[in-house]
Amino acid sequence: MIGNLMTSHQDQIDKYNRIPEPGSPAHTEAWALLETAKRLAQAITSGPDDDKETREERRSALRLNWRLWTIFQAELTLDRTDISPDVQRNMLTLSQFVDKHTVGALAKPTAEALSVLIDINRNIAAGLMQIPDDVNGAGDDTEATSKPVPANDPPASFDTEV
Repeated sequence: MIGNLMTSHQDQIDKYNRIPEPGSPAHTEAWALLETAKRLAQAITSGPDDDKETREERRSALRLNWRLWTIFQAELTLDRTDISPDVQRNMLTLSQFVDKHTVGALAKPTAEALSVLIDINRNIAAGLMQIPDDVNGAGDDTEATSKPVPANDPPASFDTEV
């Protein structure tokens, strides 16, 4: 079962090799989430759960992901008008889950524990890639269009069986 999990994550690593487009904060945030998901996936494939070096690599990837989510939390606590109160509340709740899950995963950095965070990052990134570049309608009167997730990007939902 772990072998299939490792292969699955190894297959996904190549899908993360993208650089964000300039001028699109949502796409930059999506790229950051995908990059940390990539690091988490690489840590899963680096070796077995009981290997000391593997555990340390996983903890390093977990700390990177935790720092990213801490940045998101800080941004979400600012007085912002570009995010609906419901989205802000939901993201803060999700951030709290990521915090708690990360603490547990740092204590026991199994492939399964990291997979939960990979799935969260990929789902949020997929949503961010759907945000229109011009969400406030600034500029001309043309309707803002969202940029769909290309076919090789992560899907919006994932098989969570590990």
